[in-house]
Parts: sequence; structure tokens; C-alpha cells
Amino acid sequence: MARMMKVAIVDDEEDLRQSVSQWLALSGFDAVAFASAEEALKVVGADWPGAVISDIRMPGMDGMAFLKRLMSLDSALPVIMITGHGDVPMAVEAMRMGAMDFLEKPFNPDRMTELAKRATQARRLTLDNRALRRDLAEGAQVMGKLIGSSAPMERLREDILDLGQADGHVLIDGETGTGKTLAAHALHAVGPRAGKRFVVVSCAAYTEDVLAAKLFGPVSEGGGLPLVEDARGGTLCLEDIEALSQSLQARLLTFINEQGTPAETRVIAICNTHGEGRTVEDALRADLYFRLAALKILLPPLRNRGEDILTLFARMSEQFAEEYGCPAPVITAQEAAQLLQAPWPGNVRQLINIAERAVLQNRRGTGSIASLLMADNEDAGPAMTTEGKPLKDYVENFERMLIDNTMRRHKGAITAVMDELCLPRRTLNEKMAKYGLSRADYL
Repeated sequence: MARMMKVAIVDDEEDLRQSVSQWLALSGFDAVAFASAEEALKVVGADWPGAVISDIRMPGMDGMAFLKRLMSLDSALPVIMITGHGDVPMAVEAMRMGAMDFLEKPFNPDRMTELAKRATQARRLTLDNRALRRDLAEGAQVMGKLIGSSAPMERLREDILDLGQADGHVLIDGETGTGKTLAAHALHAVGPRAGKRFVVVSCAAYTEDVLAAKLFGPVSEGGGLPLVEDARGGTLCLEDIEALSQSLQARLLTFINEQGTPAETRVIAICNTHGEGRTVEDALRADLYFRLAALKILLPPLRNRGEDILTLFARMSEQFAEEYGCPAPVITAQEAAQLLQAPWPGNVRQLINIAERAVLQNRRGTGSIASLLMADNEDAGPAMTTEGKPLKDYVENFERMLIDNTMRRHKGAITAVMDELCLPRRTLNEKMAKYGLSRADYL
């Protein structure tokens, strides 16, 4: 068998317990024996990676009570009951309660092996399906955090879905605060390594000696595995890759080359060189750069994402309002235009900070979004020019944000939204269709 599956044998008779364990072990199973149901329940639970074979008649907790407890933990756990002569009606009742099958004493060892094989194969399929559902759910959850419907964000999501299925190492580039680590997590979550380890380390957070020990060992502080081992089979995410010294770059290149193709561990490198007058090509040795940049993703700056700015601001301010127990600020059309025109040097991270401060201001009844933007951007140079951008674009962006905000607040209750916005049903429907808003998204 490619993967040995566990079989728990639960029986108070030592001779039978040992003989069944030995036979199953010789048949290729990982057999684990327990003298009582109580002892088995300390080990066998909802995530038990195999099947259970249990006697019906045992002192203390008998097989029927044990079966009932197992079914309450995981109704898909395969359980085979061992019955004595005359216990067939009890075995039938056990199957009604969820047992997979039963063996009547004295039983044929080959029959037991066949049942154990069927049970462990069924268990493997169940656990694999559960893992797949978890991975898909995690991927959807992480992708859902990449908020925005602008063309740059649509392209980013498509790139992540495409490259997530690829096997090569990835270089993620982009300005500070654009969400590069979130994109790396999304790449891992939508790919075949989703159920494996996702290990993140900042190359700029440690001295060279400490980082070398963390990455490649030996690990002294706190023990544990070096990160290249901890991430084995999964993803190793290296933030601030440009801070890696030449000697550590050489060791990382050796680690990558020794893996061969396909790579057992995927490396995602995140660089943060924008605004420093250099590129990641300047910071990395050429051979390492070309290994890491075989696949590349560029995160779009917030100022190029149009109405995503209003969507993000509305979403973040609602979250902070809920956290602080106060209403979210209602922004005017002029404030919406100011948000859209701001240069956003800190990108999404800066927007999140401003949204939180706007909520706190709103709670106190003081300040304005304009003052927050001015304070945040005073060192960032002049704001973006609006030359050539029609007023219609600003109005539509604001209108979409307002409808989205109101639908979210009323959880899709159309009548309440119509009343608050003073819109007839038909007009609201037309505007929602125009802006790609669906009531189902708010329910």
C-alpha cells in the first residue's frame, strides 16, 4: 500500500487482540491495539486516519456504546464489529447505528483483511475529500480578501489562479502596502500545496547570522526545524528578499537547485525596492534572480485602481465601526473625489489606517477625511491630477459606493435600501445592474 492506513483493534481478550494485530500488520496495515473502549477513545477521534475493529461484548463500555460514541465524533468513521455466536441481531443493530460491517467469531482472517482494506480505502477517500474541501474553502477565503473589481485587480486574481497551479518559484513585486504577502498566501491557497505548510520570514528582520540559522539551521533559540525543513512540501515565503546577503543568496540558490524539478518546496520571494532607486535585479545575483523570477506577479498601486478605493474604504470603515461599536462615517461626493484623487504612497495599508482614524473621528464628531488625507500625504508630493477625467466618472464611482454601502448595511433588504436612498425599485434595479451589484452578495 502506498500509504499505510491505521486500524485500531479494540478487544479485552489479549490473545485475540494480539493475533488480529499481528495478522493485519503482516497484511500491510498499521495496526494499533487497545484493551478497552475507554483506552481507545483517548486516541481515536474525528480525525482518525483509518478504520476501527471492535468487539461488541467488553467490560466497562461495551462495543455498542463505543460505536455510538464514535458515530457522534465522526459518522463517516468505518467501524467493523466482532460478534460472538448468537449476537447477529446485535450486529444488525450496530449496522443500523452506523457500523460498516461485522465479523462473526470464529472468523476467516482473509475476510477480516478484505473488510479492513475496504474500510481503510473508504476512510482515505473521505479524508482526502475533506482536505480538498478545506483547501478550496481556504483558497476562496484568501482570494475574497483581494477586494476590488478594477481591471488591475481582475488581472491579479487571474494571474494568481494561473500561477497557483504552476510549479515554479515566484517573485512578487510591487510598492509597499499593496498586499504582496496576501497575494503570496493566495498563491499557496489555490494551488496543489494548499494543505501543506505556508512559512513566512522577513529577510530584513534579522542579522545575517540569525537569519542563516533560522533558514538553514542549526536552530538554537527555541529549537525546532530550520525553515527550509519546516516548509518541506509546502511554500517558503521570503519577504524583503532584497535584504538577503550574498552568502545567503548563494545558500538559497543551492537549496533551490538541489530540489530539482518539480520542486518539493515552492519558494515565493517578495521584494520591496520601489522608491529606493533600485530594482530587485540590482539587489540579487543574476542566477538567483532568474530562478525566482521564472514566474512573476506585479501588485498594482492603489492609485491606479479607480473605484476600488471607495469600495475598500467603505469595507474597512464598516469593519472598524463594528469593532469600535459606532456608526461608520457617511462620506460626501466631495470626500469620495478626494479619496479617488489622493496619491496613496502607502497604498492599501495607508487606506486601512485612514479608514480606522475616520471611524474614530466620526465617533467623536470631529475632523474630516480631507484633513486625514492632507496629514498623511504632506510628504508625498502633490496629489494626482484630475485633468481629463470627466465629472461623470466621479459621480458614478460615488453612486456605486453609496448603493454598495447601503445594501451591505441592510444585508440586501431592498425595501430598506429604497427608503434610505429615496429610489423607486426600478431605478435601484437599473443602477445595480449598471454597477454589477447583485442582491445575492449581501444576503
